[in-house]
Amino acid sequence: MEGAPAEKLALFLGPFFFRRYTRVWIPDPDEVWRSAELTKDYKEGDQSLQLRLEDETIREYPIDVQSNQLPFLRNPDILVGENDLTALSYLHEPAVLHNLKVRFLESNHIYTYCGIVLVAINPYEQLPIYGQDVIYAYSGQNMGDMDPHIFAVAEEAYKQMARDEKNQSIIVSGESGAGKTVSAKYAMRYFATVGGSASDTNIEEKVLASSPIMEAIGNAKTTRNDNSSRFGKYIQIGFDKRYHIIGANMRTYLLEKSRVVFQADDERNYHIFYQLCAAANLPEFKELALTCAEDFFYTSQGGDTSIEGVDDAEDFEKTRQAFTLLGVRESHQISIFKIIASILHLGNVEIRAERDGDSCSISPQDKHLNNFCQLLGVEHSQMEHWLCHRKLITTSETYVKTMSLQQVVNARNALAKHIYAQLFCWIVEHVNKALHTSLKQHSFIGVLDIYGFETFEVNSFEQFCINYANEKLQQQFNSHVFKLEQEEYMKEQIPWTLIDFYDNQPCIDLIEAKLGILDLLDEECKVPKGTDQNWAQKLYDRHSGSQHFQKPRMSNTAFIVVHFADKVEYLSDGFLEKNRDTVYEEQINILKASKFPLVADLFHDDKDSVPASTTSAKGSSSKINVRSARPQLKACNKEHKKTVGHQFRTSLHLLMETLNATTPHYVRCIKPNDEKLPFHFDPKRAVQQLRACGVLETIRISAAGYPSRWAYHDFFNRYRMLMKNRELTSGDKKAICRSVLENLIKDPDKFQFGRTKIFFRAGQVAYLEKLRADKFRAATIMIQKTVRGWLQKVKYRRLKGATLTLQRYCRGHLARRLAEHLRRTRAAVVFQKQYRMRRARLTYQRVRRAAIVLQAFARGMFVRRNYHQVLREHKATIIQKHVRGWTARRHFQRLRGAAIVIQCSFRRLKAKQELKALRIEARSAQHLKRLNVGMENKVVQLQRKIDDQNKEFKTLSEQLSAVTSAHAMEVEKLKKELAHYQQSQGEDSGLKLQEEVESLRTELQKAHSERKILEDAHSRENDELRKRVADLEQENALLKDEKEQLNHQILCQSKDDFAQSSVKENLLMKKELEEERSRYQNLVKEYSRLEQRYDNLRDEMTIIKQTPGHRRNPSNQSSLESDSNYPSISTSEVGDTEDALQQVEEIGLEKAAMDMTVFLKLQKRVRELEQERKKLQVQLDKREQQDSKRAQMEPAKNDIDLDQDADLAYNTLKRQELESENKKLKNDLNELRKAVADQATQNNSTHSSPDSYSLLLNQLKLANEELEVRKEEVLILRTQIVSTDQRRLAGKSTEPNINARTSWPNSEKHVDQEDAIEAYHGVCQTNSKTEDWGYLNEDGELGLAYQGLKQVARLLEAQLQAQSRAHEAEAECLRAQVEALKEEMDRQQQTFSQTLLLSPEAQVELGVQQEMSRLTNENLDLKELVEKLEKNEKKLKKQLKIHMKKVQDLEAAQTLAQNGQRRHELNRQVTVQRKEKDFQGMLEYHKEDEALLIRNLVTELKPQALVGTVPCLPAYILYMCIRHADYVNDDLKVHSLLTSSINGIKKVLKKHNDDFEMTSFWLSNTCRLLHCLKQYSGDEGFMTQNTAKQNEHCLKNFDLTEYRQVLSDLSIQIYQQLIKIAEGVLQPMIVSAMLENESIQGLSGVKPTGYRKRSSSMADGDNSYCLEAIIRQMNSFHTVLCDQGLDPEIIQQVFKQLFYMITAVTLNNLLLRKDVCSWSTGMQLRYNISQLEEWLRGRNLHQSGAVQTMEPLIQAAQLLQLKKKTTEDAEAICSLCTSLSTQQIIKILNLYTPLNEFEERVTVSFIRTIQAQLQERNDPQQLLLDYKHMFPVLFPFNPSALTMDSIHIPACLNLEFLNEV
Repeated sequence: MEGAPAEKLALFLGPFFFRRYTRVWIPDPDEVWRSAELTKDYKEGDQSLQLRLEDETIREYPIDVQSNQLPFLRNPDILVGENDLTALSYLHEPAVLHNLKVRFLESNHIYTYCGIVLVAINPYEQLPIYGQDVIYAYSGQNMGDMDPHIFAVAEEAYKQMARDEKNQSIIVSGESGAGKTVSAKYAMRYFATVGGSASDTNIEEKVLASSPIMEAIGNAKTTRNDNSSRFGKYIQIGFDKRYHIIGANMRTYLLEKSRVVFQADDERNYHIFYQLCAAANLPEFKELALTCAEDFFYTSQGGDTSIEGVDDAEDFEKTRQAFTLLGVRESHQISIFKIIASILHLGNVEIRAERDGDSCSISPQDKHLNNFCQLLGVEHSQMEHWLCHRKLITTSETYVKTMSLQQVVNARNALAKHIYAQLFCWIVEHVNKALHTSLKQHSFIGVLDIYGFETFEVNSFEQFCINYANEKLQQQFNSHVFKLEQEEYMKEQIPWTLIDFYDNQPCIDLIEAKLGILDLLDEECKVPKGTDQNWAQKLYDRHSGSQHFQKPRMSNTAFIVVHFADKVEYLSDGFLEKNRDTVYEEQINILKASKFPLVADLFHDDKDSVPASTTSAKGSSSKINVRSARPQLKACNKEHKKTVGHQFRTSLHLLMETLNATTPHYVRCIKPNDEKLPFHFDPKRAVQQLRACGVLETIRISAAGYPSRWAYHDFFNRYRMLMKNRELTSGDKKAICRSVLENLIKDPDKFQFGRTKIFFRAGQVAYLEKLRADKFRAATIMIQKTVRGWLQKVKYRRLKGATLTLQRYCRGHLARRLAEHLRRTRAAVVFQKQYRMRRARLTYQRVRRAAIVLQAFARGMFVRRNYHQVLREHKATIIQKHVRGWTARRHFQRLRGAAIVIQCSFRRLKAKQELKALRIEARSAQHLKRLNVGMENKVVQLQRKIDDQNKEFKTLSEQLSAVTSAHAMEVEKLKKELAHYQQSQGEDSGLKLQEEVESLRTELQKAHSERKILEDAHSRENDELRKRVADLEQENALLKDEKEQLNHQILCQSKDDFAQSSVKENLLMKKELEEERSRYQNLVKEYSRLEQRYDNLRDEMTIIKQTPGHRRNPSNQSSLESDSNYPSISTSEVGDTEDALQQVEEIGLEKAAMDMTVFLKLQKRVRELEQERKKLQVQLDKREQQDSKRAQMEPAKNDIDLDQDADLAYNTLKRQELESENKKLKNDLNELRKAVADQATQNNSTHSSPDSYSLLLNQLKLANEELEVRKEEVLILRTQIVSTDQRRLAGKSTEPNINARTSWPNSEKHVDQEDAIEAYHGVCQTNSKTEDWGYLNEDGELGLAYQGLKQVARLLEAQLQAQSRAHEAEAECLRAQVEALKEEMDRQQQTFSQTLLLSPEAQVELGVQQEMSRLTNENLDLKELVEKLEKNEKKLKKQLKIHMKKVQDLEAAQTLAQNGQRRHELNRQVTVQRKEKDFQGMLEYHKEDEALLIRNLVTELKPQALVGTVPCLPAYILYMCIRHADYVNDDLKVHSLLTSSINGIKKVLKKHNDDFEMTSFWLSNTCRLLHCLKQYSGDEGFMTQNTAKQNEHCLKNFDLTEYRQVLSDLSIQIYQQLIKIAEGVLQPMIVSAMLENESIQGLSGVKPTGYRKRSSSMADGDNSYCLEAIIRQMNSFHTVLCDQGLDPEIIQQVFKQLFYMITAVTLNNLLLRKDVCSWSTGMQLRYNISQLEEWLRGRNLHQSGAVQTMEPLIQAAQLLQLKKKTTEDAEAICSLCTSLSTQQIIKILNLYTPLNEFEERVTVSFIRTIQAQLQERNDPQQLLLDYKHMFPVLFPFNPSALTMDSIHIPACLNLEFLNEV
């Protein structure tokens, strides 16, 4: 049927196409279709075709003479592997199958378009094509622009919903194991990512969280799929007007309940049972009494209970987390798991048959039945009884009947299925409640995950319902495809011809019409004794004449339905039972009476909806907001229970109504093989599914009309070579295409001209491709002929030249041989001459030698004679010489001896002198050498010796002073005795005393002399020691100098090594700094985004909640104010909570929530208060212990003491109460602190954050006020205690003397210390004046003296006690410190022991965290100290200013007074003229003009107004205003001006968030202001390039370091906004300009495309850009940045970022588009990249690093152009493509597509070779580049050469209120 158009074409063009070498498809029993090639031309009337198969075998293919049916033609290789099957020229089954096979096996592409259908083949392998980067790559793209993908379908649905404002549906179908669930899951993930919720409800996470729950309770392992969905579901994802997800709803269809009680071999029950068994050992599941899954009947029937690669325990944890995320309470989760466990126990209940066979029983001790009853909360006896009995109700009475074993088993299984179905419905209902939203739904996208067409060896009721649903969906699909074809033709304004497509309405009528299969089934179910055989017989009788119904020959209980996909034989056994779905009412009533509410609620009937026991649980009760115009089906009688078939039919009608009211998108999942092998393709299974899912029907409908469609522009570019030159002169491309086609294709019915496209019949594109190939072939032959002629000419010229060369060399060889002969002749003559000459010479030499010998002997004889004569004379001379010498020596020795004696004496004298000097010198040198060894030890010993001698001297001095004092006392004593003795004895003994005195005096003088001697000796010894110490110190200093010199030499030697290591460390530090900067700027970016989001939400809430009494914020407050804009908090004292609250009130709610500094200080203050509380508690405990000890030691006292104890107890209770109140307030403070922290982390992202935070602040204020009240109460209480004590003491002083302890009336009076001392002195004086004790006592003076002495004693005792208490307190404090140190040491030891258990990486990370926390605490302490010092400094400055003002006022007053005195002396008036001063570069303004300044200079300033002025003029003006505020020392003015400026800049940027010029203007000004604050900060590091005049303009009073950080963060935000704007402008241009536009004309060709057209390939469309457009935009950006005065370094970073974005977007599109991966695209890319590099060089930006960012794109372009055949080519590719990852290289090679027949595809073996060579690479797994990645920006310091006094303020700024100072 699908081959009819191809057959007609073959008949029409048979002789033309079926020629030799033509390739065709022939049927094959194994491969379905097989390729073959004609070896002989076909002629009309031939009965067979001569074919050659691919394995070179020859085969004769017979042709039916009557029908003349020829085989299908094969498409050209250039069309194989197309993204869209409709792009194929020949549309038939073998072409579709081959294209899918090639894409799946060779290119590993699992997605392919077939018109409006996405065909998805299950790879049975995880592929890296579903990441976030791929989602963002497909977001916003047209469906035909990228490679086929499930994300492309989801994006198309999302875009159509937003564009057409119409609901959408994605219908995912396929048989079990084809990947339906995964495809639906990825589609929902796409919607959750792209359409994330606007609020923080995380509804998209809840939508995704529903998947693990539904998979756990609705999916199971089958023979075809490990995670097969055993139910259908339709998920509606709701969107608001902004197309953000606001909610979802789920409907389910036909749960396979029979799987609960039965599983086939190698299958499993639902996953939740195995997950629960895997987690049975958890403590919270002990009461479930579960064991492993093999122990339960319901989970072990399939055999193996595990799935390879699946961890049931881990999946169960994910299921529980999903339940929690969806808001299912923990108690409900436990109840759900109890119900599931009860089903397992119910399956294990042992049922015993009685002997009669008609009854059964269950043991009362059956543990599984006990567990079942306990878990469900039902009565054991009733359940035991009604499991084995049933109730029969007649008109007269009721019977209880026993059941057989089989009946009981069936009843038990029915109960288990019913319980699970009810639980399934309850879970679905609660999932929908969790996904429900109260907001109004604007539109929705539905995702239908429905079972595909199924046919097995035994097909039952479930397969019948599934195939019935597929019949309905196929009908809807056919009508939709037909409708789209019709709309396309009408839109293009071409004649419409009715296409006859398959209509399966008769098959649907057979199933659902009146007296159809379902009606007859329901009728048979109502019959009391209806059977499956009777129902089958009724079907035979009723529908035997239908063409879609057949009766099997060999069976009377089966029937055949001819579906659209295939014939299916159904076995009628079990149809009635499954349709009734019968459960005994008695068992349900027991469950209704359960003591657990959840179990009881599951089985209560609904009043107005389908009962909960239906298998289409949610399908009948869910409401949708669309309805069709078709009348509703008549409802069944309410007296009867609705059957499963009826419920399924009703829910299916509702589903079809919904789908018909939406725009559908189709995903057809194909299972490539039944063995679940990765990337293995079974053609038989694939063809079977393609026929069943409607893909071939789409092909047939497309092929019946005009399947090939070309835009005029694409057709012109592709077939331009078929046109003539005179035709190309015309400018109208449509006219050219018309004339060409009319000349090439004579039959006008084969093509039609539409409004924007040309439509072709099937095969016409192949015909045009053949003409194009012939044209190219002829041109190629012409080129080859010319080239070959040229090559032959070149060869002839080369041969001629070689011949001439050979002749030249031969002639030369002959000449050289003649010359050699002549040379040899001459050489022979020379040899003869030399030989003769040598012979004559030898004769002469022999004669000459004989003569010489004779002469030698004769001359020797004469010489010897003369020699003997001379020898005798010589001996005589020697004898004379020795005699004379002996005599001379005797004389000389005598003289020498005398001289030696004299010399020895003299030398001995000199030696003695020298020895003495040497000994002195040696002594000192040796001493120094000995001291050098252990010099420091000796110095220390000597120092200790000196200290000991000093101590000894001190001791002797003390002894001497003691002796002296004793001697003086004794002298005094003796004097007194002497005086007394003189008085008593008179003057007789005076002489003796005088003698004694004299003797004592002599002894004293003697002692004095001895003391003096000792002192002199000690001083001498001390001086000697000091001298020795000084000498040693001097020597030590010399040694230290030598040591320093040696160290310096060693340091110089190691300098080179250190330099190398420092370079390495520098590089590492730079890398770490870069990473840290990137992280910081990402945090700034995220903070800016959250800040913007909060502002938007607040504005929205303001609009929504605005009322007539609504109070707006002041106009000068900006919602963009950040915490960093208010450093006044950090520079103020936040010691207590009241100050912090006051600051919070001053700066506003928004800012306070963000100030982490205040939060950390509050936290630290709380810790300090906690420590202080602990100290006070310790003191209080001590005081109580002392009181208790005192109470134990002293007996019970009088009533006054009792009152005092009562007061003390009352005060103690009051103090305890206050302490409890203090703890309560502290807890409130901690809660408020947590709330503040939570508020800071949420970053004010919710609507109610300001209100909630104001509530927190109010609570904090109230707590603080209450704390102050409690403090006042404590003070009042203390005052009362003191006053009470004083009154008590005063009362005691006035009472009579009751106790014996008060002897004197004034004894209890309080006496000061001074009064007591005066009293004591007075008593002493009185004692010395008078001796009358009685007289003194009469006046009470003696008592007063006694009281004084007593008070002095008490005072001394009090002082002693105070000192002891202070000592004890100090000792206690030290003990506390010791305890704290011990605790700290224990904690550190514990941390250290824990750290040792961790891995080295974790140890490093933990150490870094601890070090960071320690540094943070130290930083806070130092910062607090600095703030305190700054505050004190400010206070002192203010006081100084006040004093200076007072002094100035005083001087002014004195001056006025003097002027008043002299005024009468002036006789004439004098005019005082002001002396003009130079402009100092400061601008003064009044406080009330600040808002006007910000408005004129920031918020309302246009960059065009400052054209021709100094760049960054606003920054200079702001700095001059800041400088004046610094000059007058007005910190509030500086803070206000900077804060207002920053907020104004943020306001401007928010208003102009898409204006590149405005953003760049404020980026340059912000950077300039930052540079000014650095340049004029007074820091020497920033003043190196300043002039002397510029140094005068530095700030004098304030350090604005914190504001520099704020401006740096603001600059980062502006830079990121600038990049975002530029990327938004460039991104739409990139793909068209870099990949699609023909920069080199005529280089690229356009391949045939299918139904999915690329939006950018339209002829002269508005969306097409060229590279010149990007370059023009770049020029515009560069001009604006340079004109605004932005720093060159920042400009380089801007263009580096933009070029990276161009590279990332281009490469990502290249990796996701098959149509652009070709050789010509590589050439275009290289040309475009060279143009961009030339532009960078022309703008002097080649040093910015932008070229390096394009390296991956350069290598990708080179990869497209390199040879891809041999192993050497593979090695070249691997060595070249270093910037591309392995995945990217393989992806490009897989996508590589030849545009012409002369190119070759990349073979699979070559790709495998590349993979093998790239295995060693450790590349990241990410396929695409992150085009949103942003390099960290640097703002290098760039000082200005301008001085502030040289800047002129133009009048256009309207700043007349500024005064130059």
